[in-house]
Amino acid sequence: MDAQRLEDHKKILGVLYVVAGLFSILIMLILQGVFTTIYAFAFGEMDNEEQATFQFVFSLVRYFQILAIAFYAVPTLIAGIGLLMKQSWAMILALIVAALKLFSFPVGTAIGIYAIWIYAEEQRVRKTMQPA
Repeated sequence: MDAQRLEDHKKILGVLYVVAGLFSILIMLILQGVFTTIYAFAFGEMDNEEQATFQFVFSLVRYFQILAIAFYAVPTLIAGIGLLMKQSWAMILALIVAALKLFSFPVGTAIGIYAIWIYAEEQRVRKTMQPA
């Protein structure tokens, strides 16, 4: 594979990462809205002890959502933007994100495998371009 085709694949991966990152953030925001609505309806039907327990559980759910966005969606978005801007660090971050995406079957797995393949091809192209 030549360097131009490799750059095209990096651009495609960048777009996939940006779309996946934005989609993850959108899904988390929708879930936040759903949980807030459930919270509002359920909270009014509880006594004081149940309310305290429910508030604790609800805050844990919110905390998990914030962590999921911070550790999964945001790095995906940053890697995608970095790849589109042709930053030198972007492919390494994309590889790290790819390792996380492998567990998101089926779409995340496909994107993760594609990112690992691009990284391997980039390393192969670099080795063939180096003088012996």
